[in-house]
Amino acid sequence: MRADGRLFDQLREIKITPHVSEYAEGSAIVEFGKTKVLCTATYEPKAPQWLVGTGAGWVTAEYGMLPRSTHTRIKRDKAMNSGRTQEISRLIGRSLRAAVDLKLLGEKQIIVDCDVLNADGGTRTASVTGGFVALALALKKLADVSEIKTNPLVNYVSAISVGLHEGNILLDLNYDEDSAIGTDMNFVMTDKGQFVEVQGTAEHLPFTRDQLFKMMDTAEKGCKELFIHQAAIVGAIYQIAGK
Repeated sequence: MRADGRLFDQLREIKITPHVSEYAEGSAIVEFGKTKVLCTATYEPKAPQWLVGTGAGWVTAEYGMLPRSTHTRIKRDKAMNSGRTQEISRLIGRSLRAAVDLKLLGEKQIIVDCDVLNADGGTRTASVTGGFVALALALKKLADVSEIKTNPLVNYVSAISVGLHEGNILLDLNYDEDSAIGTDMNFVMTDKGQFVEVQGTAEHLPFTRDQLFKMMDTAEKGCKELFIHQAAIVGAIYQIAGK
């Protein structure tokens, strides 16, 4: 058992609340335990300049942490310009593009903003998971009003963290676990069992190939559970693989 009472391979309590923004084309608040992220999807009828004439659209993302989302206040300018913020923004964008056929989207753009309201570890994985729901809701709205000809969703996408601590593989790390973990990894997956991104670092002792494969299996278990939470909202728009 872990300090918060969870089993090693158990997610925190997951909650996704859709339609939380009056103005965004798609929106959701996602909660991984105490971590809470507001995800909004905004439609722009023109693709970035470098895509004009290609027939393809774009999905991108911006990530940020509100000043008191953490134990101490983050200055807004520091948060927005940090390398960490830019790296996570790019991760979310890459992940969400794996959910969409950009040719079917056409020369249009969706921007997904992920703003951390409360941080207790796993903000990037929560952002990907909630960002997908906001994106899916936005695409449905655009299809309903004929801004796009067909819904371009081709995959569910979710993300989860996995850690290795004293030989134990832990799923969905909270802040205390993440700050003390020996190996910290983030996995982004589709509902078809494909890996979109794998990020991993041994903070202390290196990990073995066998441990890596076991962490991958644990991540896949967690992502499959997250797909079920997403499908409770998105299922009427696009069915999860095998359903």
